[in-house]
Amino acid sequence: MRDWTHEQEEPGKLREECGVFGIYDFQGGDVASAIYYGLFALQHRGQESCGIAVSDTKGPKGSVKSHKGMGLVNEVFTPEVLNGLKGDMGLGHVRYSTAGSSSRENAQPLVLNYIKGTLGLAHNGNLVNAPELRRELEYGGAIFQTTIDSEVIAYHIARERVRTASVEEAVSRAMDKLKGAYSLIVMSPRKLIGARDPFGFRPLCIGKRDGAYVLASETCALETIGASFVRDVEPGEIVTITPERGILSDKTHCLPKEREARCIFEYIYFARPDSHLDGVSVYRSRILAGKFLALDSPAEADLVAGVPESGNGAALGYSLESGIPYGTAFVKNSYVGRTFIKPGQSSRESSVRVKLNVLREAVEGKRVVLIDDSIVRGTTSGRIVGMLRDAGALEVHMRVSSPPFLYPCYFGTDVPAQDQLIAYNRTVEEIRQLIGAESLGYLRTERLGELIGGLPHCTACFTGNYPLDPPGEDIRGIYEH
Repeated sequence: MRDWTHEQEEPGKLREECGVFGIYDFQGGDVASAIYYGLFALQHRGQESCGIAVSDTKGPKGSVKSHKGMGLVNEVFTPEVLNGLKGDMGLGHVRYSTAGSSSRENAQPLVLNYIKGTLGLAHNGNLVNAPELRRELEYGGAIFQTTIDSEVIAYHIARERVRTASVEEAVSRAMDKLKGAYSLIVMSPRKLIGARDPFGFRPLCIGKRDGAYVLASETCALETIGASFVRDVEPGEIVTITPERGILSDKTHCLPKEREARCIFEYIYFARPDSHLDGVSVYRSRILAGKFLALDSPAEADLVAGVPESGNGAALGYSLESGIPYGTAFVKNSYVGRTFIKPGQSSRESSVRVKLNVLREAVEGKRVVLIDDSIVRGTTSGRIVGMLRDAGALEVHMRVSSPPFLYPCYFGTDVPAQDQLIAYNRTVEEIRQLIGAESLGYLRTERLGELIGGLPHCTACFTGNYPLDPPGEDIRGIYEH
């Protein structure tokens, strides 16, 4: 589904593919600006492309206006563009993509015109059986306009809708065929539908603002537009929002709670710290991760600092538990966005240094505990350790608020193939030597459940215990979304 060239943007950092947002205003107000601000709050989930599609439910059935493009939300949507998107129901999407598939055609939401009218779809996740589903449709004569697995989902919903009584039933029948991770928002001419895969890999929640209902990847997007949190969409649940009946729930696809498999990296890294996912505070999870690291991997040091931004919460937790002062070791250039001039291989500049600079006065002559959310290939960690030494740090003790990555992910997190993982076939001591730290400690796998109050979660990238069978071949890089 992916290749890994976006490492040039922020080397060594994981990527999660996208965020979704939808709203239906029963009072008939225009929703484009609310979607804009909702996507702005979800910008951290995708910075390559974005889009908005709106429908006027009081107007001609099937009339949908949409706009999407490459870039950040505030780059793609000018006031003039937003003013042209008139409608009381709509959905939006922010997305990461990779080289070779970074195109406007692959931006979402997708809007299909078919015999029943129009169908809009925004998708967060990754299907493991996308190739089979796509081939089935192609042999049936389908012509695809994109290379994303989201279009496969949209086509299957549209095909099922032709022979079902309602669009929510079509979504349910399509879910019978989908395998993998997906949080969906589907817009039909008169209904807004949210659906979450039975394992609950990706988050999806419901909010309410005056006479409008909202669906969003994270609660931070609800708060941004002044909506109150109603509840999370449960793993496997389909919710249908209409003015006549409010929220209808279908839990046909729900699994026993113990089989659910939330992505733990939503809590460790992907989600904004002010979000709550399935009732758990992301900020509290990160504080706990740091406290557990301090308990399990103590160090004698003068300063605890995080690698901005996702390492900061765990660093504070480590400081609170250990008593070592918490401080700022790095200044982050907040104005380096989706694109910047990347130095050539012959240049001495590092893209890490473009993003981060060491605060020499904070670290010089000190023993530093440095907290990061993960180590993927190790190249970035080695550079950061070197930067601290160059700034006069006496010792650098690296602590990681996740276990070592040993297996690839097929459910929407870009953990690469095993041979690219620094932890594969290496001991912690060997990794420590490679990155040049005085000591190295990872979060213990058994601590993961404690971070999220015992909620069932996926540990496949650490343990190889996949909640459903991975594809027989590595399809990542073939089908995007």
